[in-house]
Amino acid sequence: MSSVFRLCAQVSFSPQENAQVCITGNGFFKLFKYSEGTLKQTNLQKGEPQNYLCHAWLSEQEVICGTDTGKLYLFETGELRWETKLEYKKLPMELEEDATREYDSGLASEDNGSRQDSLPQILAVAAYSKGFACSPSPGVVVLFEKTKEKEVYKESQEIWLPEDQFSSEPKQSSRQDIICICFSPSEKTIVVNTDKNQLYMFTILSTDFMKEKAAYFVYLNYPLHSAPITGLDVCVWKPILATCSLDRSVRIWNYKMNTLELYKEYREEAYTVSVHPSGLFCLVGFSDKLRFISLLYEDMHVFKEFAVRKCRECSFSNGGHLFAAVNGNVIQIYSSITFEIVSNLKGHSEKIQAVKWSSDDAKLVSCDTYGAVYEWNLSTGERESECVLKSCIYSSIAPSSDAKVIFAVGSDQTLKEISESSIQNEVSAFGVVYTAVAVSHSGHMVFVGTSLGTIRTMKYPLPLTKDFKEYQAHAGAVTKMSITNDDLFLLTASEDGSIFVWKLYDKGGGILKWEKEFDYAEEVLIMRSDIEEKSQALIDLQIRVEELQTENDYQLRLKDMYCNEKIRKLEENFTQEINSLKTKYQILHAEKEKADLQHQLQLSELQNKQAREVQQLESENNLKLLMENEKYQELQVKSQKMQEQYERQLHNSEESKSRTVKELTEDYEGKLKELSLLLEEAREDMRLQLQAHEEIKKQIEEDEDQEILEMKIKYERQLMEAKESNLQLKGEIGVMNKRLNSLQKELKERNKDIEDMRLEQQKLQGIIKSLEKDISALKTEVQERADTIQDKEKDIYDLKKKNQELEKFKFVLDYRIEEFKKQIASRENDIKTMKEQICEMEGELERFRKETTQLKLNIARMQQKLKATDREMHRERQKKQNMEVLVNRFKTDLHNCVGFIQDSKKLKDGIRELYTKYVQQPDEVETEAAEIDMQQEYMRQREYLERNLAALKKKVVKDREIHQAAHLHIIQENVSLIKEINNLRQELKVAHTQIRDLRSTLRLMEKKQAVQGTAPSSEVLPSPTVLMLNAQKENEKIIEMQQLEIQYLRDQIKVLASEPLSDGNLPPLNLERSHKTQQQ
Repeated sequence: MSSVFRLCAQVSFSPQENAQVCITGNGFFKLFKYSEGTLKQTNLQKGEPQNYLCHAWLSEQEVICGTDTGKLYLFETGELRWETKLEYKKLPMELEEDATREYDSGLASEDNGSRQDSLPQILAVAAYSKGFACSPSPGVVVLFEKTKEKEVYKESQEIWLPEDQFSSEPKQSSRQDIICICFSPSEKTIVVNTDKNQLYMFTILSTDFMKEKAAYFVYLNYPLHSAPITGLDVCVWKPILATCSLDRSVRIWNYKMNTLELYKEYREEAYTVSVHPSGLFCLVGFSDKLRFISLLYEDMHVFKEFAVRKCRECSFSNGGHLFAAVNGNVIQIYSSITFEIVSNLKGHSEKIQAVKWSSDDAKLVSCDTYGAVYEWNLSTGERESECVLKSCIYSSIAPSSDAKVIFAVGSDQTLKEISESSIQNEVSAFGVVYTAVAVSHSGHMVFVGTSLGTIRTMKYPLPLTKDFKEYQAHAGAVTKMSITNDDLFLLTASEDGSIFVWKLYDKGGGILKWEKEFDYAEEVLIMRSDIEEKSQALIDLQIRVEELQTENDYQLRLKDMYCNEKIRKLEENFTQEINSLKTKYQILHAEKEKADLQHQLQLSELQNKQAREVQQLESENNLKLLMENEKYQELQVKSQKMQEQYERQLHNSEESKSRTVKELTEDYEGKLKELSLLLEEAREDMRLQLQAHEEIKKQIEEDEDQEILEMKIKYERQLMEAKESNLQLKGEIGVMNKRLNSLQKELKERNKDIEDMRLEQQKLQGIIKSLEKDISALKTEVQERADTIQDKEKDIYDLKKKNQELEKFKFVLDYRIEEFKKQIASRENDIKTMKEQICEMEGELERFRKETTQLKLNIARMQQKLKATDREMHRERQKKQNMEVLVNRFKTDLHNCVGFIQDSKKLKDGIRELYTKYVQQPDEVETEAAEIDMQQEYMRQREYLERNLAALKKKVVKDREIHQAAHLHIIQENVSLIKEINNLRQELKVAHTQIRDLRSTLRLMEKKQAVQGTAPSSEVLPSPTVLMLNAQKENEKIIEMQQLEIQYLRDQIKVLASEPLSDGNLPPLNLERSHKTQQQ
């Protein structure tokens, strides 16, 4: 074995031929062909070895490969055909920042240097019909299209990953490594996968859209977790679930709509999450604190923080009034209303893995890594039962709905059923570690998740054999499982960052039915500040809409006036043109009738001429046909005679041949007889000379054969000559037939020529008509020229009249300019008076402020008086109590004295003591009466002061309302003044433009008069069309100047609207610019 270990990066079959395999990796690129049960390499690697990270088949012969140095290699049948190097791509936003940021050039150069140090790596490549796509830098896909130039493929477009605005680092979210690219079968959609488990898509709409240099992906559905999920919980009132992950994000999902409702990233890792039953709050355990978060309409707001570090488990109670949080080895129970600790559950010695509530919130079940499962009573805060198995590290527990049975899973590869502090049943996992467990609320089904990512479903009571169903789901170990309150959905989360929503069915395939239908809540939370911002934004938009409406109405009114004026002018011009065209039409109609008569006469003459020519041609053609027919008949007779002659010759030659053959046969037979006789006589003599005789015989036979052959050849030659003569006669007959056909074709061609002549005649007639029309048009032009000469003479006369009228109009305008100046002066005086009014109103505001301060002082004084009266009342109440005590004492002493009623002396002494003790002097009685009068006076003054205080309060409220109304009135007056100023500016502008136009027209008229005085009378003045063009140009210039002035005034209004009126005075008017523009 080789000591060098090479990592294989990718293996793929050719889409076109399934017997070809491509393997790439660190230092090698190999093509194999599978045949006869073995793989045979079909290429030889040349050049320096590269670290090939990915490849894709472009065709049956072409493979594109990407390396860790940003190079692309195109191989065709294993040979390098094309290569290119890609640069590190920067985000479009970064390029714009670098272009606009000039003062921070040092930092930008350092940043660029650090970016360029990281070489581009092509991690993914995919092919499509026009070319291929690859990812040379993090966060970008580059499309290449095939070209016919030397460069085989050319870069056509960049597609970037978008920035995630909800992320704590948005720029990092757009710099993810793309590890896989995929095209849809229709090639209208691209889907990419990143190293952070995110899926993005891009829709290719059209070729024009592809011409844009940069485009952006969008999420295929929504952003997913990019790290193992550590927490999962389901809400009771809403169809939502919450998840948290080591990617520092908390997400709220809707498992019925399959949507992501809320998503937020934090700076710390999240270990656990729990949702309040109402769905309006959630608990999240971070590495530094436990946070109580409000789930708002579009955000998550931290409402309360608890000093619980690295809280691995937390859970709301089913009622939502309590929640449990793990703090070290202690479970702390908090109140969801007061956020105070209700109780601390102590007893675990190791890390707590899970905490679950019973359905009535009276009990709590927990487990730890020491192998302990505890059941807690929340009313007493003590353990009710426990089950400890030190050989097992528990990872998850699930109590039944009545909390009598607890299901637990751990590291010993079993599912345990715990009841009454002991393990009642154990079910083996058959070689797999159970990591999570959940029980349906009905108690009939148990669901467990394994370390391989599978989900197993079991019936309760638990089976002892391998009686369960297993479903493959996740790519990592299952971390959390939960069942919805209606037992319709099972939710699972895994270390691979994925969440699965399973719909539960009964054995027959139907959906499980809940006992009663559950209506989900639809309430959401929203911050008061958000509502105020939105309402303020709505008010601002309404104000803006009103302003735009008024502005648009004004613009529409101006356009309507302009359009109406234009329409009126156009109507006048068109009516004049219609009248002139009517007269022209009448003239042309009369000329047309004359031309029609002439054309009809010419047509009749031409038709007669054509008919005569046609008759002549027909007669000539008939004569030619008769002559040709006679020739054909003569030739036919000749051919028949020749055929008969040749037939006779053939018959004679055959008879002579037969006669000669008979004669020869008779001669040879006689000779043979003679020879046979001679042979019989000389048979004995010729035995010795047999050979000579045989030779002579052979010679004779050869001579005879030769003679026969010569005769045969002779007669065959004669036959051939007869046949050739016969064929020649047939050829002549064919030639005659061809000549007859050609004559027929000539007849057809003559007929076609006749038709062509007719068409040419029609064309000539059309040309004649067009020429006649040209003649009539030229006549009309001559007439129009004469009319235009007359019109110009009339225009010259009218211009002279207009010159006189303009001089009069100039005098009128000068008078109006003086009036406008007077009006401007009066308006300026009005503005001054308005400013004085504003100053007076400011004085009134200052006076109102002083009055309010004085009223505040009066209120403070009254409050002091009220305090003094309260003290006096307290003193009087004390006196009253003292008097009541004195009366009670007197009653007791009198009762004691009545006891001595039998003893007169003691009775007398007792009465004397009572008198000396209780009877007061008259002045004291007077003081009591004075005190009563003082109390009454005090009460009266108090009522008076209270009435004054209420009246002052009402007055303050009224003054405040009056102040606000005055302030609004001032603002409205300012707005109306600004509008009046703008109107005056517009009127001034219009007046200046009118003056300038009049001055220009006067100058033109003076120049024309001077030219008319110096030039000869034959010189023609410029046409009215030229004057109209000059006037149109001047109008366009005036409109442009007015648009610039309107834009400037709008900018001024925006500046005035953005700057508050600090002293209530209007800013000074800037009329210099308008005067400059008018002078221009």
